[in-house]
Amino acid sequence: MFKKMKNIDTAFRHVRAFTMLIIAGSVAICCFALYKSFSLVSQMQSKIYILANGKALEAYASERRDNIPVEARDHVKTFHHLFFTLDPDEKAIQANIAKALYLGDGTVKRAYDDLRENGYYAGLISGNVNQTITVDSVSVDTGEYPYRFRCHATQRIIRPTSITTRSLLTEGSLRNVSRSDNNPHGFLIERWNTIENRDLKTVGRR
Repeated sequence: MFKKMKNIDTAFRHVRAFTMLIIAGSVAICCFALYKSFSLVSQMQSKIYILANGKALEAYASERRDNIPVEARDHVKTFHHLFFTLDPDEKAIQANIAKALYLGDGTVKRAYDDLRENGYYAGLISGNVNQTITVDSVSVDTGEYPYRFRCHATQRIIRPTSITTRSLLTEGSLRNVSRSDNNPHGFLIERWNTIENRDLKTVGRR
């Protein structure tokens, strides 16, 4: 009688242990499945598909902090192209300057106002002068916020009778702002200052 009860108790313990093992295994499998599902969803959300020439190209999204140096340099480069690329056309000048003003603060507006009051833009239009710029390098210090930058560039001022090449060096800082259609990088140039803007050479045109 007691031996039979003992066998039943032992069997019950075995069944209970086996059941607990099954439950623990099921929970572990469910947790692993949930982890893999969330990981896969996160990975899929980081993928971006770009439609170019009728073809879907796969790209990957990344955190803003990973791209700060690249975006900052491109922001500075874009601003200088807009501000210093000028044609002898009032509407073209105003269109470029309007875009540039979205990328900088009051120091940019003051620089524009000074040039306008000194008749710089009027001189370009009346003299049929084209001005282009090539940004040679942009250095950005991301170790401290706001991010300090320096821009080295070369200007070409094309007049009907001559072409003047000038060296341009500017500096300033970058502050984070909200992204928009007018400011896609989400930076604002502050304390912008021209350190150097000197003639390198002038050659005549035939």
